[in-house]
Amino acid sequence: MRTRALRSGAEAVGQPAVFDELRARLKGFESHIRSWRRLLAAGHAPVQETWNALVDESRTLYVWDDHVANGLLRTADCVRSLFTSHAGLRRSPQDTENAVRARMKRQEWLYQPGKRLNLVMWEAALRSRVFVPEVLAAQLDGLLGVVGMDTVHLGIVPLDAPLRVPAGNGFWVLDDRLVTVEDWHAELWLDDAETITLYRRAWDALAESAVYGPDAQHLIACVRRSIRL
Repeated sequence: MRTRALRSGAEAVGQPAVFDELRARLKGFESHIRSWRRLLAAGHAPVQETWNALVDESRTLYVWDDHVANGLLRTADCVRSLFTSHAGLRRSPQDTENAVRARMKRQEWLYQPGKRLNLVMWEAALRSRVFVPEVLAAQLDGLLGVVGMDTVHLGIVPLDAPLRVPAGNGFWVLDDRLVTVEDWHAELWLDDAETITLYRRAWDALAESAVYGPDAQHLIACVRRSIRL
């Protein structure tokens, strides 16, 4: 339908020769701005399988998480809760259990030699009450266990830490070849060198404000103790 509209528009203004260029630009636009309405037409599971392949072919990830724990470290109950809420919000098919299985399979990446997750999280992501207390507490217990893993470099940015740049949206940088950013309406896939460099600079700036190792464990544990079960 969009292609027909482009052709009709080009012909209507007396410029039918520009149709091929317009179609190519539309294709490029849609490959970078991936509408959730289109992506989730068949449910969450196919999207997770696409992401599994994308992550599997990557060796090094630089990730900034600002709202919930990273998907590679998320418990099944957290994953299930998020898929259920997003399916309700976006009116997409409810394939929750298939989507959970696909998402949890991605965590195998963490146990492959040569892989490295460089993750910086805002303390707000630890405190986010989008989960019931029992689920959130189990998630924090899981995070405590990954501090010190040789494939995970985890930093937590305290709420009161000075920031060189605003926190902004969460994002992933995959092998310095692709940046992904999730927004309410779409998932952005950005692959030009200048944009990738910009996001790496943003990650580096945020990482400077983070605490690591025992200090990160202490911060996670403090949040964990604050949860009333």
